[in-house]
Amino acid sequence: MRGPHNIWRLIVTGATLERTGAMGVVLDAFEAPSALRVTARVLGWPFKWLGYRGDPKMPPATRALTALGPAYIKFGQILSTRPDLVGNEMAAQLRVLQDKLPPFETARAKEQVEAELGVPVDQLFSEFSEPVAAASIAQVHKARLADTGEAVAVKVLRPHIEKDFRKDIDAFYLAARMVELLSPASRRLRPMDVIRHFEGVVNGELDLRLESASASEFAANTEKDSGFQVPAVKWMLSGRRVMTLAWAEGIPMGDNAAIDAGGHDRAVLSERVLQLFLKHALRDGYFHADMHQGNLKVAPNGDIIALDFGIMGHIDEYTRRVYAEILFGFIRRDYKRVAEVHFEAGYVPADRDVDEFARALRAVGEPIFGMDANRISMGRLLSYLFEVTERFGMETRTELILLQRTMVVVEGVARSLDSRMNIWSVAKPVVEDYIRTSIGPRAVARDLGKAVQVLTRFGPRLPGLVEAALIRQSQHDDTPPRSPWIGRLLWAALGAGASGLAVLLWHMLA
Repeated sequence: MRGPHNIWRLIVTGATLERTGAMGVVLDAFEAPSALRVTARVLGWPFKWLGYRGDPKMPPATRALTALGPAYIKFGQILSTRPDLVGNEMAAQLRVLQDKLPPFETARAKEQVEAELGVPVDQLFSEFSEPVAAASIAQVHKARLADTGEAVAVKVLRPHIEKDFRKDIDAFYLAARMVELLSPASRRLRPMDVIRHFEGVVNGELDLRLESASASEFAANTEKDSGFQVPAVKWMLSGRRVMTLAWAEGIPMGDNAAIDAGGHDRAVLSERVLQLFLKHALRDGYFHADMHQGNLKVAPNGDIIALDFGIMGHIDEYTRRVYAEILFGFIRRDYKRVAEVHFEAGYVPADRDVDEFARALRAVGEPIFGMDANRISMGRLLSYLFEVTERFGMETRTELILLQRTMVVVEGVARSLDSRMNIWSVAKPVVEDYIRTSIGPRAVARDLGKAVQVLTRFGPRLPGLVEAALIRQSQHDDTPPRSPWIGRLLWAALGAGASGLAVLLWHMLA
């Protein structure tokens, strides 16, 4: 039923890209073939007068997306995390895309709060301010709890935002199908998967219960981190369309003059923001993936306060260990070991030459180490590393692209505080500590303990699994089946707590 709307939305999109001068920029960024270029021009140029003008002070791409509205702004922000799709230059342009939009009426916000929480706003809050921040999906009000007088931040979704996003996402799917049809070569970029990823991110941000859960988990992971704060979630005052957090009083991270006036040491803050990000990514595997200056404050006591938990990154423990070893190898300039780790992890196909790969990695690392301290960039290193590994057959991993993009942002924040900081010297102790606790003897013992827990949990099923495997083996070859008593022996060993014997017997059977 929405087919005509989707086609019309694409026509308006093409017209806006033409009118703002962004059409050629976008087509070049995606290396569009001639058939796709002609189609895009047909959708854009004849209807150019239908397009939005946008702000002429902005670069063409950001100007067009801002003019097209919230869904396009959010899509551009997400594409900024994927330089593998749009190229480094376009990603850099989209990274500065702002989603500040005019606020909606406070009366509408109060209506939404009352509808979501089922209680009149005046009974919940003694004060409820005009909007203090307004973005593409929601806006924030400062309020005061009626019972305790505590200051809180109340985040409220824009009215009808779910319906508006749904319409544009449908149009994005139509555009992706057209791209795949007209440009078979573009299928390597998986345009449909890109839209699905976008839809997943947006659906998460449109349910503030999920953001509340992210904030709560992040706070639990980091509660012992010195010099860092995450505002507490007020669960009784939060729901799908409303989220309430403790109010975070502080100086915006981008206001160096105010930071200096507050007596804070910017060099210390610079090191802390980088080390905290690395700790969260390596130690927890769960990190704030939108750590720009607008989402960070400096508390009166000098702590760094994180805000806005709509985009979080996750890296599994195995991948964290692999990349810690890779990073540590670069820090020690041991390129052969870095190459070996890639092969051991299966990231690079086994038929490639490890020595040739190590030489390629040296070409990445040495120029960076030859730079002045204030020019060394871990984000640049990861970007170059991905380029090299792609040439050697490594598949793109979305979570690592997000890590690299966030590292670039965090480095930018750190250098804005202290342009002379040495990224490597700041990062080294965090990486070394992770290596020591996660790859050394203690880590081996911990992993064995987890393996025993898994075996114990599956203990009641092991006899049946072993017997079934032996029966299948006997049906496919002439080897006489092993006696069922072997499976029972495994279970007895587990039941008696002799997990080591159980594991040994299991390997003997393999």
